[in-house]
Amino acid sequence: MAYFNYKSHKIYYQEIGSGTPLLMLHGNTASSVMFSEIAPRYAQDYKVILIDFLGCGKSDRVQQWEEDLWYDEAMQVICFLEEKGYQNVNIIGTSGGALAALNIALERPDLVNKLIADSFEGEQASPVVTETLRLGREASKHDSGAKMFYEMMNGTDWESVVDADTQAVISHANNIVEFFHQPLSRLNPDVLFTGSREDVLFPKGFYDEVFAEMLHKIGHGQQYLFEHGGHPAILSNQDEFVTISKAFLESKAD
Repeated sequence: MAYFNYKSHKIYYQEIGSGTPLLMLHGNTASSVMFSEIAPRYAQDYKVILIDFLGCGKSDRVQQWEEDLWYDEAMQVICFLEEKGYQNVNIIGTSGGALAALNIALERPDLVNKLIADSFEGEQASPVVTETLRLGREASKHDSGAKMFYEMMNGTDWESVVDADTQAVISHANNIVEFFHQPLSRLNPDVLFTGSREDVLFPKGFYDEVFAEMLHKIGHGQQYLFEHGGHPAILSNQDEFVTISKAFLESKAD
């Protein structure tokens, strides 16, 4: 297994396929294992890079996660890209991984070619969404299917991972709120926002409104909303997602 160092901690990564680098960033409480079915479909055309964020999957555990979680995850990825000498990578980030991906592109646009941000909250933490998440996380720890997912993602210590993640999400919502350190107008790479209109994590019509407002601030980019499917869209709409994402990645930038 391959690792890189970040703040004296070991972070796991895996590279499969060949060609243009495509970085896939997982969501909260998950790991790169969430891409085990879909990643090989991209590896036919790209060099797919999978990372387990610090505290998740096969990466080192930390006692307390960073409050500015998705910014710190972006710094982890930037550290990796610099260490490996990667430039102009494509990125697909889903859920929390989308927030990290956007932070990477805002902080280091020289490292990013194109970006797909899937199934994420927008620019700011919503108290309603945060409370929905907190209640859902607590209930999920007593659900056999959810527990199986968590253990598949993170191993036998999954509950401590879920608890640490949840605390970081709540602390961020209470004390920081904003997901990005830079204004969206500074986002240079071509961007595609995706999500499902049936995503139960967010209110009806959430993505339509939030994505439109963000794209207006960015000044370029596009969105694609799936009529059906859950959270995240990349997994609940795999076939269609692969088709539209590859078309976006292979198209000429706006």
